[in-house]
Amino acid sequence: MSDSPSSANRQIARATGTVMLALLVSQLASLAYSILAASAFDATTELDPFLAANRPAETLFVLIAGGALGSAFIPTFTALLVKGDRRSAWRLASAIGNLLILISSALAALAAIFAPQVVRVALAPAFAADPVKFALTVDLLRIQMISAVLFGLGGLLVGILNSHQVFLFSALAPALYRLGLIFGILVLAPSMGIYGLAWGVVIGAALYLLIQVPALLRQKGSYSPTLGIGDPAVGEVFRLMGPRLLGVAVVQLNFWVNTWLGSRWEGAVTGLSIGYTMFLMAQAVIAQSAATAAMPTFAAQYAMGKLDEIRSGLAATLRSVLLLAVPASLGLILLRRPIVTLIYQRGAFTAETAELVSWALLWYAAGLIGHSVYEILARTFYALHDTRTPVLVGVAAMSLNVGLSFGFSALFERVGWLPHGGLALANSLATALEALTLILLIRRRLNGIEGSHVTRGLGAAALGTLGMAAGLWAWLQVRGSGSTAVTTLGGVALGGAVYGLILVLLRVQEVKNLFHAARRRLHR
Repeated sequence: MSDSPSSANRQIARATGTVMLALLVSQLASLAYSILAASAFDATTELDPFLAANRPAETLFVLIAGGALGSAFIPTFTALLVKGDRRSAWRLASAIGNLLILISSALAALAAIFAPQVVRVALAPAFAADPVKFALTVDLLRIQMISAVLFGLGGLLVGILNSHQVFLFSALAPALYRLGLIFGILVLAPSMGIYGLAWGVVIGAALYLLIQVPALLRQKGSYSPTLGIGDPAVGEVFRLMGPRLLGVAVVQLNFWVNTWLGSRWEGAVTGLSIGYTMFLMAQAVIAQSAATAAMPTFAAQYAMGKLDEIRSGLAATLRSVLLLAVPASLGLILLRRPIVTLIYQRGAFTAETAELVSWALLWYAAGLIGHSVYEILARTFYALHDTRTPVLVGVAAMSLNVGLSFGFSALFERVGWLPHGGLALANSLATALEALTLILLIRRRLNGIEGSHVTRGLGAAALGTLGMAAGLWAWLQVRGSGSTAVTTLGGVALGGAVYGLILVLLRVQEVKNLFHAARRRLHR
C-alpha cells in the first residue's frame, strides 16, 4: 500500500491504464460480435428472441456475482488481506464460492423449468402472439441459463484478483466471453442457426471463468470445503450484499421493463440492446476502468483510516473521468448515425434497423456523464463498507426510471417519435439524478471532495467540448451525404484533435501528466 495521497493516485492511474487497455480490447471484441450478429441474424425474428432470452441469465449473473457480490466481497476480502489474515481471507473466498455454486445452480434450474411462464408473463408477453417466436425464445432461454453458474464463479474470481491489485486477466475476461459468441456465430450458427449463438454464450461464459484461473493459482490461496456458517466475514459479506442486492434487482427490473415494453414494437428490443451496447463501450473504457482500479485502493485506504487519501483519489478520478465523458457524450450524439451505419449496416442489418439503433444511442449517449460519475461514486461507497446509501438512492432513481419508461415511451409515440427512444431517455435522466444525489452525499461523508478542483476540470471539459461540437457541426455540413467511412473517421479525428488542442491551451494538468509519462517512456 502506498504512503501518500500522490503515490496512491499514481497507483490508481497505473491500474486504470491497465484496465482501460484491457477493456478496450474487450470492447473491440464486443464490437466485432455485434457486427457479426447484426449481419447474420434478422432483428425481428431471431435477434429479438435471443436478446430477450438472454435477460434472465444476465440478471442472475448481475444479482449474485456481478455488482452485488463484488461490491460486498472486495471490501471484506481486502480488509482481511490488509490485516495479514490470509487464512481467513481464503476461507471466506471458499465459502462464498461454494454458496455461489449452490444458489446459482438452483436458480438457473428453476428458470429453465418455468421458462414458458417467464417469457409469457414477465419477459416478452407480446411474443406469445407468435407461437414460433415464443417457442424459440423459450428454447434459447433454457440453453443460456447454463452460463449463469459459470459467470457466477467468474465474477467471484474477478473480486479475488482485483483485491490483490491484479486487473489484467479479469478485465480481459469479457473479451473471452465475446470470443465464445463469435465462435457461436462463425462455427455453430451455419448449421444450428440462432441456437449456435446461444451455445456460444455458454462457451464464452466458460472462457470468462477459465482465463482467470492461472492468475488465481499464482496467488497461492487455499480452498476449504465450507459454507462459512457462523463465519463473521461471511456474515459481513451478506450484510453488505443485502442492500446492494436490492439495488441491483431494481436496476435489472428496468431492463425487464424495457424488454417487456420493447417487445410491442418490431425490432425495438434489438435497437435498444445494440444502442446500449455501443453506449457501454464508451462508458466501460471511460468509467468502469477507473472505478475498477480505484475501488481496491480506496478499500485498503479505508481499512487503514486514511480518509484524506480517499478524498484526494476520488477528486482526481472524477476529474479524469469528466475530461473524457463530456466530449464522448456529445460526440456520440452528433456522429451517432454515421457510426451505426459504418459499423453495422450490412447483411441482415437494414437502414431501418440502423435508424432504430441510432435513435436509442442518441438518448443513451445523453446520459454518459451521469452513468460515468455514478460508476465512480458507487464504488467509493462500497469501498467505505457502505452499500446501504447508494442502494437507497438507486432504488429511488430506478423506481423513477420505471415510471419514466412508461411515460416517455407513451409521449414519444404520441408525438410521432420512435417510442423506444423514451426508454433510453428514462434511463439517462434517472441515472443523472442518481449521480447528483450521490455527489451531495459523498461530500458530506468525506467532508468535501475537493470540489473546486473537480469543477475546474469540468469547466475545461465543457470549453473543449464546445469547440469540438462547433468543429463537428461544420464537418457534417461540409460532408453532406458523402462516404460514411470518411464522415465517421474524419469526424472522430477532427473532434479529438480540436478537443485535445483546447485542453493543451488551457494547460490542463492531466494533459501535462500524459505528456510527461510519454516522455519518460521514450527516454527509457
